[in-house]
Amino acid sequence: MATASRRGTEPGAARRSPWAAWRQWRKGRPFWGGLAAIVAGAEISAIPLAPLKIMLHQGIAGIPSVLMGLVMVVMGLTAWFAPQYRALAGVLTVMVATATLVMSNLGGFLFGTIIGTIGGGMIFAWQPLPVDSGPEPESGPEPVSGPDEEPEAVTPPAQGTGQPPEPHSTR
Repeated sequence: MATASRRGTEPGAARRSPWAAWRQWRKGRPFWGGLAAIVAGAEISAIPLAPLKIMLHQGIAGIPSVLMGLVMVVMGLTAWFAPQYRALAGVLTVMVATATLVMSNLGGFLFGTIIGTIGGGMIFAWQPLPVDSGPEPESGPEPVSGPDEEPEAVTPPAQGTGQPPEPHSTR
């Protein structure tokens, strides 16, 4: 009790550290794939804004580069803040990253295309962890049937009786 009052929390209140909250948030979404998509999109968008000596070609071709990079950044942010759209975000990220290879200075000098494709694949492949609702109730041992025995069929219980189903043989 003395340690709880020293920290300024009540004994029943559970307080998480900011790092624990950050880890839980990060694990609940395709974080690393989204980060790769954002980095690739920022790199592809930054190349057309670079000095002329770095650019491969100048002019109207810079506009698709910036737009494609922004689409990749938006898809990375979508993966973070709306993980239910991860399949769409992953596929679009891979498609845009591949299209930048032709339309945008070799896809950000190949770096943007490679990182964007990997990030889109990571976004698409991510699956949420199953929610653990606690321990499952234990049931009795399952009947074991021999090699020449048929498994027993289970009849459904009568409506409203609350009785468990009774096994019966199908022979």
